[in-house]
Amino acid sequence: MKKSLRKEIQEKTLPELLVDSRNWRQEIFNLRLQQASAQLEKPARLRTLRRDIARIETRISQLRKKGA
Repeated sequence: MKKSLRKEIQEKTLPELLVDSRNWRQEIFNLRLQQASAQLEKPARLRTLRRDIARIETRISQLRKKGA
């Protein structure tokens, strides 16, 4: 799955990446609320989301530098 996700990130445009980043950050927020109330079923999901967001932010930086 990682390679397909990386390929998807490389192919997306800047606005699409920004939307994905916002949505995944919202999901992390919701997971943290579940974690605080001891209802989190998959704690590893937090880690994978953080890493995916980092990948997206890296790609956003690359696109912004390329455009500048």
